Amino acid sequence: MKNEAKLKRLAIIISVLLPIAVAILFGVKIEGIDLSFLPSVYATINGITAIVLVLAYVTIKKKNKKLHQNLINTAVLLSVSFLLMYVAYHATSDSTVYGDLNANGILESDENDALGSMKIVYYFILISHILLSIIITPFVCFTYLKGWLGDYEGHKKLTRITFPLWMYVAVTGVIVYLMISPYYA
Repeated sequence: MKNEAKLKRLAIIISVLLPIAVAILFGVKIEGIDLSFLPSVYATINGITAIVLVLAYVTIKKKNKKLHQNLINTAVLLSVSFLLMYVAYHATSDSTVYGDLNANGILESDENDALGSMKIVYYFILISHILLSIIITPFVCFTYLKGWLGDYEGHKKLTRITFPLWMYVAVTGVIVYLMISPYYA
């Protein structure tokens, strides 16, 4: 019981500190390092995460608990890898402006006009992706913790929220990359 309380505190700390740390790191700019290859890598990791989550869902439906655990461990490691690469890229690169065809960092009126309603679609997906990526952290932590502690009913209950949110974040990460990649300098 004592370990369970410590693990719950750890899950809360991670859930609070992770978004704060990412926000702080976004203020850090490191010059002279080219990590421009990372967006395609971490978008691929998002895609693989989505596939792993579907496989984890299928395996638990087939009562293969051990494979399910291994797949969830893999999904968590992929998500952590994504986050580390995402922060590293943004710490070493200027933000890319969606629709900036001439790559000058400014969305000029003709570029804006060319986007039409796709700009609204892009920003809706991007903003929902970012907000849900923050919200998903405690859900993943506590869902994982309940499974780890053997509280399978609690785990199953939380999974009904965690799985679709995590899938949304993973899939929209790929969509955001595909939409913005033509504008990388």
